[in-house]
Amino acid sequence: MFKRLSGLVVALMLVAGNGVVAEVVKNLHSARLPIENQSSSALASASQDALAEVLVKVSGSEDILGHPDVVAVLPSARDHVQQYVFLRDSGPDKALYARFEFEASFVNGLLTKARLPLWTANRPRVLVWMVVDLDGRRQFVSLADTPDLAAQLVTEFERRGLPVQLPLFDLSDATSIAVEDVWEQRGPIIQTASNRYDIQDILVGRGVVISSGTWTGDWSYLYGKHRLDRSSSAPLAAGFLQDGVALAAEEMATRYAVAATGVVDDRVQMTVSGVYEFSDYTAIVSWLESLELIEHANIESIRGDSVEFGLDAAADAAQLISIIELNDRLQPVESLPGELVYQWRN
Repeated sequence: MFKRLSGLVVALMLVAGNGVVAEVVKNLHSARLPIENQSSSALASASQDALAEVLVKVSGSEDILGHPDVVAVLPSARDHVQQYVFLRDSGPDKALYARFEFEASFVNGLLTKARLPLWTANRPRVLVWMVVDLDGRRQFVSLADTPDLAAQLVTEFERRGLPVQLPLFDLSDATSIAVEDVWEQRGPIIQTASNRYDIQDILVGRGVVISSGTWTGDWSYLYGKHRLDRSSSAPLAAGFLQDGVALAAEEMATRYAVAATGVVDDRVQMTVSGVYEFSDYTAIVSWLESLELIEHANIESIRGDSVEFGLDAAADAAQLISIIELNDRLQPVESLPGELVYQWRN
């Protein structure tokens, strides 16, 4: 597992400070799970788990698994698999896995029909500061010091469809934050140390393995002036990490996931100034139409560098605001409440 993920972890660690507010998450409609064998019964069982994972990833919430429409469709998950492939893990046990991919239209349609949240693929990155107490020694979770745990952490973020970044742990970090600051979950110090990464969503964790082998500790999710805390206890590291990632994912989903109506009503008006080149226009339209909630972005008028768009969307303006503003090239312009007015940054 470590070999498979180490390149991803390194990439995530080397992109600090680029000012990206959000990025497009790939593979939202696929899931990779362990499987006992290649039999039909094993495939049927694993496909149910895979669909459940995909639905949680796309909606942002585990609660949706109890919805009657979801409960009804899970037993027939195998019928909705677009494709699947068997994989062997590169580790010494050569464990067998299966990767399932589902049609985006089926997944999104199911959530929309049930009036459940739908979270677009444009998602903010999460910065994770984590300290573990292993054999009485506290240390940061990093690729250098705890490679297996760091790989597991990235895996859990992948399962929830969230981009993740680990700190660089370079000289700048060493002079601005200490292990004890994270262990004591000192919010102001952690947020100050995080400023260099230009990431608003911060997950802070501390964990220790007690004599029974159980992982126990605490998680804090920081966003602006908001803070949510959660204690966690799990028999394995994976479960402990899942609790922390779930804290961030479910809180973020309350801001960005939208319960779409599935019906395109009156067009939502959106004005963008600073559109000087055809490439600007195509970039805006392409990004807007990549959002699951927007079917078409139509030009209604052009005045100088200002373009008026009519959005055929399965959501209203108020629901679209938080999603559109994830694109840091679309800067909001002061306007009346509920209006979508932006300045395009070249």
